[in-house]
Amino acid sequence: MALIENTLYGRVDKVKTAIKRIQDFDPLNYGLDEPYYVAYSGGKDSDAIRILCELAGVEYDLVHNHTTADAPETVRYVRSIPGIQIDYPKLSMWRLIVKHKMPPTRWARYCCSALKERSGSGRFTMTGVRWAESVKRKNNRGAVEILPSNIQNKLILNADNDESRKVLETCVMKGQRVVNPIVDWTDADVWELLDHYGCQSNPLYQCGFSRVGCVGCPMAGNSRFREFRR
Repeated sequence: MALIENTLYGRVDKVKTAIKRIQDFDPLNYGLDEPYYVAYSGGKDSDAIRILCELAGVEYDLVHNHTTADAPETVRYVRSIPGIQIDYPKLSMWRLIVKHKMPPTRWARYCCSALKERSGSGRFTMTGVRWAESVKRKNNRGAVEILPSNIQNKLILNADNDESRKVLETCVMKGQRVVNPIVDWTDADVWELLDHYGCQSNPLYQCGFSRVGCVGCPMAGNSRFREFRR
């Protein structure tokens, strides 16, 4: 199976490209003590990353940050994944709301840092971030990212060449490192991969949902009202 894309210079196999990104930036090859920290949400993109890691033959820790606001289907699906590590928060979403005296909003999303981004510090993280998800991600995310303490100095690498690896090697011990192997994939690419490898994915997709994040997320648009009704 190959996801082939016509480009200006010919045809590109996206699966091979993603696997090469995973292999080329394997943290164990850079002298780090721990393998990839794979952030697993229970969504389709996370499943694609999980499959690609197996195809790449790299070591990795598959970790899900339990938010306490996920749909029951997501909770059950995540628990069914072989080898999953589930990290539970100190405060639930409901206790966070009491603490902040307000629910999360589009302009005050304190929930993400407390519930979804709390672990993996110091690790080389892998995510399923894709440009197709939003204009902001298209403009601000890359195949490989190095995030120093001063975010203004963020380094984005989109070329999987020797020069990029030299830059990463120089910066690997400074700040957070993130690799996004499917950053340039479309939704159709992701579904094709999952279908080929027989991944049933989160059952919420079969219920007509296009996202499987926290119930009622303020960034989810009108779909959050359907989530609340359920």
